[in-house]
Amino acid sequence: MTGIRLTGNAVWRTSPLMPKSSKIMLLAVSVVLVLTVFLGVHTSGVSAASDPQDSGAYRQINVYSEVLRHIQSDYVTEPDIPAVTNGALRGLLESLDADSSYLTPSDYKAYKADKMKDAGKAQVGLNVSKRFGYATVVSVVAGSPAEKAGLTDGDILEAISGKDTRDLSLAMIELMLNGQPGSELTVSVVRPRKAVPDKLTMTRTMVSVPAVSDTLYENSSILYLKPVILDREHVAAVEAKLKASEKTGNKKVLLDLRDVAAGDMSEATRLANFFLKSGTIATLEGQKVETQVFTADPSKAIDPTTPMVVLVNRGTAGPGELVAAALLDDKRAELVGEKTFGEGAQQKLFELPDGAALILSVAKYESPSGKKIQDDAVTPGVLVAGNLDDLAGAEDDTDSTATTTTPPVKPSVQVDEQLTKGLDILKAKAA
Repeated sequence: MTGIRLTGNAVWRTSPLMPKSSKIMLLAVSVVLVLTVFLGVHTSGVSAASDPQDSGAYRQINVYSEVLRHIQSDYVTEPDIPAVTNGALRGLLESLDADSSYLTPSDYKAYKADKMKDAGKAQVGLNVSKRFGYATVVSVVAGSPAEKAGLTDGDILEAISGKDTRDLSLAMIELMLNGQPGSELTVSVVRPRKAVPDKLTMTRTMVSVPAVSDTLYENSSILYLKPVILDREHVAAVEAKLKASEKTGNKKVLLDLRDVAAGDMSEATRLANFFLKSGTIATLEGQKVETQVFTADPSKAIDPTTPMVVLVNRGTAGPGELVAAALLDDKRAELVGEKTFGEGAQQKLFELPDGAALILSVAKYESPSGKKIQDDAVTPGVLVAGNLDDLAGAEDDTDSTATTTTPPVKPSVQVDEQLTKGLDILKAKAA
């Protein structure tokens, strides 16, 4: 489950007494070196004209140098050179994907410290990524402070604790969402048809992930399964319930992957294998990553022929999307719901000599048909809109400037149209 924040001390510093021409040169050199790292431009022993791709990169560097010269000499005020350099880095990484991040030395120090204390961290129950430059809610954990505050899939977090999320990498956003149990977190949420963002305050808590839920429908002929995360524990629970259903004679399966955005890709392939006895589950490919093809193992299949429907929505991401894409492309199940979020990349961390770091997407997962999940997401064959649109923005509120800490009022009776449609499709299928 995934934007660039550049804070703290920059790699390059200049003296206030340095001549302007030297500042221009230093800034240009710094950006050239940055571009050299990211674009693979080698300045030693390589002719710019020897490779068309390198030649294009060199030309682009000349353009950047000219832009920087104008910024330095013609901007309305003398620019903050470290901020300009950081902005160039941020834009460079954000042009790749939402998951690639640059961490300044101070960011990386905080990031490492946070990784060292996984135990005892409280949260509000949000899975987030970046879309349109801002932090975006992918899914919300049921029963969490975020759900109680009225946050839902697709909400945009304009600011977290007063910091604009446009200027935060995904890694730093996730770090800021965590904290000590009992501490407060304030977010500004952009909602449809609202003139001003809603400000919500939540109290961080030790969020417990719900167990896999199961329900029997149609005289126990349909087994409904709802995991909320695809980790080892929850996938093992699905496996146990499927094996138990074989003994009780359940003939059909309704797998609910709505808002499933967290977990492990290896566990996702294991879950998909429960329903497939052959064929490709997913492929992982990258420029310098050896291609991996994940295929179904017949010995691990549990229900390879049972009629099946999978529910997905815009909160289905990452591991949930991998399962949905595999079952759709292999024609194993019908998908019902909304187009999924679009997350499916593998990241690698690169430490830099000055203490900074890069988190870079180095490979992407593909569905059996060859579609990159990160780029294309998963579109169900039966489209059914979600039920709970943002009721807080149902009416234009152009005169409102008040701060709210209460969730929107939801209707007392809700009909789950996606679930209803999934059940209707299964009812029509022969066992």
